[in-house]
This record gives sequence, structure tokens and C-alpha cells, in this order.
Amino acid sequence: MNKRLRTILQYVFFFALGFFFVWLSVKDVGRPQRLQIRSALQHARFYLAVPVFLILLASHYVRAIRWRLLIKSLGYNPSKANTFFAVMIGYIVNQAVLRLGEVMKCTVLARYEKVPADKLVGTIILERLIDAITLVVVLVVTIIIQPSLYDELLATIFHVRGDGDGKKIPGYVFLLIIFGIVILGIALWMLIKKKNFNDLAVAIKKIVRRVWEGISAIQHLRKRKLFLLYTVMLWALYLGGGYIGFFALQETEHYGIREAFTVLSAGSVGMTITPGGIGGYAYLLEQVMQVYGLSEGVALAFGWLLWLSNTGVIIIGGLFSFVALPLFNKKKLQQSAL
Repeated sequence: MNKRLRTILQYVFFFALGFFFVWLSVKDVGRPQRLQIRSALQHARFYLAVPVFLILLASHYVRAIRWRLLIKSLGYNPSKANTFFAVMIGYIVNQAVLRLGEVMKCTVLARYEKVPADKLVGTIILERLIDAITLVVVLVVTIIIQPSLYDELLATIFHVRGDGDGKKIPGYVFLLIIFGIVILGIALWMLIKKKNFNDLAVAIKKIVRRVWEGISAIQHLRKRKLFLLYTVMLWALYLGGGYIGFFALQETEHYGIREAFTVLSAGSVGMTITPGGIGGYAYLLEQVMQVYGLSEGVALAFGWLLWLSNTGVIIIGGLFSFVALPLFNKKKLQQSAL
């Protein structure tokens, strides 16, 4: 298959997936749900959008200085401002085309800081790997502090119903289904690519090796503890944004840190599966908040409000960065033109 066509099909697929989640989110909204949403928004504390905005903006700044720490380990010293602008531009591009923002922020920083773009790509891969590991840790913590959450999520998302004796379908059934889908995907890959089990073993070893190389690369950082501190700060800010978001609605103001961990887990997954988290973020939050007894309409409103807060920060910060970046580097560009 032509590479360009394959890329186009990938973009179409992820956008279609996003709009599918949007449809899932709103398809059952009737008059009762609309009344719930209207009531929740009438009493909403919209002024809390300001601290949430500042917290999320701070999280993007922490991500920028953490990335800068990786770049400095390569022997380059980009300015904090340019690194932050590049991160925000990458985010806003990701809103339109999934993963293109990673390329864009490398290109932007390479232009203004004279850092080879190919070297920056390696730091992005390491960053994403660390974030994936951190997300797994967050998911584990979420389950540990809420042991019954797993079964409750299955019951809510998959609408598990009791049988005649009132017993629930066990959760391992769904795990077997997911496992079956993974096996089917691997089988199709082997069939289409004409691979055998030796090729599969080589591919798995390559993935494991890259993951291990990424993890072990941290030991080469001169300021490992600072990098880990930035990582903790980054995810703590994400957690704080969701926690303060609870106070925006009267129906959610009684929730606490445990529920905030669930929001962080679901929201992080939602952000990774569709461009800018469109559809996926709000749908997953809508589902998990119903686990805590929130009505369908209010859960829908809460999910979309948090997604709009995240998206608003990215759009405003990204557009500002597009304008500020050349102005900030105007003198540098004039000197390089001489």
C-alpha cells in the first residue's frame, strides 16, 4: 500500500473513531438528560475555569522544562520560552492530526534553536515511553485505592446485567474477549505481512528491547532526580485540574482524590485514542462518573466541560505560541540573516 494513502487512512480512521465516541456520548440523550444538563449548568461555578486553566497551563510548562532537560543531556541548551512555545504548537497541531504535533514541535524547536530534529525525535520517544509507564502506575494506584472499581466499570460501560439468579457475568469473560481480539489482530498481521512465528518473536523482542532502552536511558541523565520530580509534578497537576473541576458543578463537588484518580486515568486514555481526545475523553469520563452514582446527563456535562477546559488551554496557548514565537526570536532571526 502506498505510504501516503496509508497515512491518510490512519487519519481518517482516528477521526472516525473520535466522532464515533461523540455519537456514543450523545446518542441516548433525551429530555430527562437535557433537563439534568440544563440544571447542572445553571448552577455551575464557571469562574473555576480560571484556576483550572492556570493549572493545565502550568502542566504544559512543566512538560516543556522536562523535555528541555532531555535535550540538554544531548549537549544543547534551548531557551525555556522556545521549548514551551514548541510544546504548545505541537499540542494544537495534535488537535487536528494525531501525532503530527510531535513532528511539528521538533521541527519548530530545530528551526529556532538549531537543534537537529532527528535527535529531538529520540527525546520524544523517551518522553512518550515514560508517560506510558506513568499512566500504568496511575491506573494501578486507581485500582488499589478503589478495589471494587474494576467490576463497577465493567457493569457500567458494558452494561453487565445479572442472570436469573442475580449473578453478574464475571469480568474475566471480557478479559478473554480482549485477549481474543489481540490474538486475532496478531493473526491478521501475520497473514497480511506473510510473517511466521519466528518473525513474531523477533518483533516482540524488538519492542521489549526498545522499551528497556528507553527506561535505561534515564540513567544517562545528569539530573535524573529532577527529571522524576518534573514527572511527578506533571501528573500531580493533571490530577489537581480534575479535582478542582469537581467543584464546578454542585452535583460533583462532594467527590475527592480517589475519584480524581479515576478521572485522570480515564481522561489520559481518552486523550490518546483520538485526535485531541475528541469524543473519547468525554465518553470515558461520562461512563466512569456514572460508576459513582452521577446521573447520565450530569456525567455527560462534566465530561465535556473538562474536555473543553483542556482543549481551550491548548487552543489559546497554541495560538499565542504561534504569534509569540517569531516575535520572541525576532532579533535572533535578524542576526542569522546577516
